[in-house]
Amino acid sequence: MAGIIGKTEVMKSLGTGYRADAVRKARIVAAAFEQQWRDIEAHGIQPVIPITPDRSKLVPTTPASPADKTLRQAFELFRSDPAKQRSRKTDLHYLNLIELTVGLWGESRTIRSIDREASRELLDVLLWLPANAEKKFPKLSPLAASRMAKEKGLTGRLSPASVNGYMCKFRAVMNFCQNEGWIERNPAKGLQVIDRVKRRDKRLPFSTEQLRLIFDAPIYRGCVDDWAGYSTPGYAHPRRGRFWVPLIALFSGMRMNEICQLHVADIHRLDDVDCFFVTEGPSDVDNGKRLKTEASERFIPVHPALIEIGFMTFVEQRREAGAVRLFSELQKSSTGYYSDPFSKWFRRFLERAGARREKTCFHSFRHCYRDALREARVEHEIALALGGWSSGSGNEGGETAAAYGRGYRASTLYEAIGRVRYDGLDLSHLSEITIEGA
Repeated sequence: MAGIIGKTEVMKSLGTGYRADAVRKARIVAAAFEQQWRDIEAHGIQPVIPITPDRSKLVPTTPASPADKTLRQAFELFRSDPAKQRSRKTDLHYLNLIELTVGLWGESRTIRSIDREASRELLDVLLWLPANAEKKFPKLSPLAASRMAKEKGLTGRLSPASVNGYMCKFRAVMNFCQNEGWIERNPAKGLQVIDRVKRRDKRLPFSTEQLRLIFDAPIYRGCVDDWAGYSTPGYAHPRRGRFWVPLIALFSGMRMNEICQLHVADIHRLDDVDCFFVTEGPSDVDNGKRLKTEASERFIPVHPALIEIGFMTFVEQRREAGAVRLFSELQKSSTGYYSDPFSKWFRRFLERAGARREKTCFHSFRHCYRDALREARVEHEIALALGGWSSGSGNEGGETAAAYGRGYRASTLYEAIGRVRYDGLDLSHLSEITIEGA
């Protein structure tokens, strides 16, 4: 090869200071070089890619203009921004959005060419995109699935909240591009759909009848086992994750993933009160724990009903066994959440227990808990502290005031949570099992 072109080394500037950009461009340039070498060997054709034999003689090239920045490049640079840290699940949503937009507008579409009309086109595609399209139509791209759904008038599409979620992510990318000076304004600003279902009506609390069906199921009365035989009556009384997670949710208001990811060390005494400590732990350690919001980090006294059923005995047994995670049999999904597999199981559990109803799911426990706090006349600020809810007022002064002091004492929260009860729900059969030592 050196005899043909007179050099043993060739170099080419990629014209970018961004690593993600450079990695992508390097692959393209390498492929082009390889094709030219093949042409040279076969036909003696001289290379058309400019080559420089010596680094000292390299002439600086003009960086690519913002107009040359493609949508995929913008997405990749946005995702690699060191100023942001996102969960695996959120990053997957961005990857889905990349493939959808590139499929809609093509690989060569530049960010400067995306205007308001194009943004509305994306919104229309999302409006017709079937929910779980990758599972329902695995052979179709998201764009093809959306167009097929529109042509056939299919139902079962993305919810308004999901559509707005994707548009919010698209706006975030465009904001990033605007801040970098690649575009003058965000073409998707304010674009969203109206969600006519009130937030409080999206999920309903479980009715008393549903709670009875849930906690009278075989896994609470006696089953074959808590794995494949959880819905078959039997003589076993296993007390692991599938037994405890719904009970903890009912009497603490904790979110599913907050419970599933608990470590044994997350339950300990504070001022002579046994408490759950909901935390991610050190930011420089990946312990697999995730929190939804900053307000989610809190401590919650263990409800007297859980203690009566035997929860603290279970915790002590796990501690004596040297366990790290409270429910080590619960597995984490590829997205990094322990709640994903448990959520799928709980949907099947509700079905088999005869407790499945419209607009109810595991999150309904949290709604039950909030209503129970109201019925108990628990002070609003204490209720927010117990549930990990933010004020939602948007009042900067209120947020500043809330940041002062150390918060409520464990004894104060214990007195408040002790008033949480569910009239008409009898769980005495669970305490009886504890007394019998089963």
